[in-house]
Amino acid sequence: MGRKSTKENKNIYQEYREECGFTRDKASELLEFISADRIEKIESEKSVPHPDEVLAMSKCYGHHELCNFYCSHECPIGQEYVPEVSIKDFSHIVLEMLATLNSLNKDKDRLIEISADGQVTEDEYEDFFTIQEKLNQISLTADAMQVWVQNTLKDIRTK
Repeated sequence: MGRKSTKENKNIYQEYREECGFTRDKASELLEFISADRIEKIESEKSVPHPDEVLAMSKCYGHHELCNFYCSHECPIGQEYVPEVSIKDFSHIVLEMLATLNSLNKDKDRLIEISADGQVTEDEYEDFFTIQEKLNQISLTADAMQVWVQNTLKDIRTK
């Protein structure tokens, strides 16, 4: 039986493994293709995990936000293009989504005006970028909802 870690600054991979009550040996057994030594290297940040390892850990540990964490913090492409999703409760996600949609609904006519001629002119830039930010917010909120749904389904399946 493995010992309980006393390390104070645990990374997200170690936190979620321990939250499940798994030792590295038990996690390795469940993950099948990741050795306990490899898990230790990932958790001690001696090695960056591979995408397939993160995907397996996210499923095994029931924390699908591990994939977003990996993409937004450790993958060179993801660091450039994938924003970090904030984990929130369901009501917060819904209210944030509705507030952004309501706000964007007011900008719908302006977006139609901007796009009608097929180009964004200098005098339209400010409005266009404001609308683009709102669209990005909707995308982030949709991603947060997706993570919430995946984690909730995990909870339902384990009952």
